Amino acid sequence: MNTVERDNAYIEHTYNRFPLTLVSGHGSIVTDENGQDYIDFATGIATNTFGVADAAWLQAVTEQAGKVQHTSNLFYSEPCARLAEKLCTRTGMRKVFFCNSGAEANEGAIKIARKYAADRGNTAPVIVTLKNSFHGRTVTTLAATGQDVYHTHFGPFPEGFVYAEANDLEDTLQKLSAENVCAILMETVQGEGGINVLETAYVQAVAAACAEQDKLLMIDEVQTGNGRTGKLYSFQHYGITPDVVSTAKGLAGGLPFGAILIGEKAEGTLVAGTHGSTFGGNPVCAAAANSIVDRLTDELFAEIEAKSAYFRETLDGADGVAELAGRGLMLGILPAKKTAADVVKECREQGLLVLTAKNKVRLLPALNIGWNEWKQGLEILKGVLAK
Repeated sequence: MNTVERDNAYIEHTYNRFPLTLVSGHGSIVTDENGQDYIDFATGIATNTFGVADAAWLQAVTEQAGKVQHTSNLFYSEPCARLAEKLCTRTGMRKVFFCNSGAEANEGAIKIARKYAADRGNTAPVIVTLKNSFHGRTVTTLAATGQDVYHTHFGPFPEGFVYAEANDLEDTLQKLSAENVCAILMETVQGEGGINVLETAYVQAVAAACAEQDKLLMIDEVQTGNGRTGKLYSFQHYGITPDVVSTAKGLAGGLPFGAILIGEKAEGTLVAGTHGSTFGGNPVCAAAANSIVDRLTDELFAEIEAKSAYFRETLDGADGVAELAGRGLMLGILPAKKTAADVVKECREQGLLVLTAKNKVRLLPALNIGWNEWKQGLEILKGVLAK
């Protein structure tokens, strides 16, 4: 029985897998079980921040695994505390809660918003999210997700969410101003919703309204965070400081790790006994995250911006391209001649791994992808789109 047969026999298939078994790789090149190499523009859906088998990441993980692999949050942990200091220092946030995934980070953010409201007498708090958003696969984060396609099969869903039109300031402010609304949760680039970038004036106006009305501004940085858009966190493009930030994916470079960053307004909302996580702040994952965050520098961000610009120079107006979208190295292409799924298939057949985001092709390469791999991959993509 080979890997595919064993997988089909024993794994519950909640994913439609690509017909590919990846077994090894280095950097932005991954290799399948037949020895075929691929340029990786997918990175485990934006988790392998510096690619596969990154030397600094591997050293940090193995060194910590050789000391203590887990302690639980009943004890202090040096990698966890060191990482929290870095995240707060570099964002202006005040405290961090560590968890294991983006959905967990968003669950925690929702709990913070509801307790913040309850502490102020709002006994039926409502959170605004945006249409076309995606916030996770738990029942509550599905309810928070502003896409009807996710609101099936698993009801009844928790109440307490209303959906506003992204980049529609009038609609958003109207919903935000309702007396029982306590917060807004939004992605500055909607990833699963199709690589949709929020406008600067819109985000700044929403932030100002939250401050004026004493409501929490919560930014979902699960996919946009940890250098992906050319800043440490995407909200830093907008000149705002959120009250709560959720993040995961690339934070630990491929290990399951998430975090909630808490600003001054919401600091102290969660107290002992109100939230927890057995594996949250795991020392091995935290060590991995320290190795990632240390290398998310201004120099790297400048390189990300240069590669993002090259993407647009190469594909803007190219044959078969209807639209380009995204920011940094979180990029989308609306094909003009074929479906996004067809583009993914044809690219894979030519040795390039890309993803979809609704009707767009999605690119999430390693943040340090070499110029040769970046240019070669874009040429493959350009050729596929033109056919």
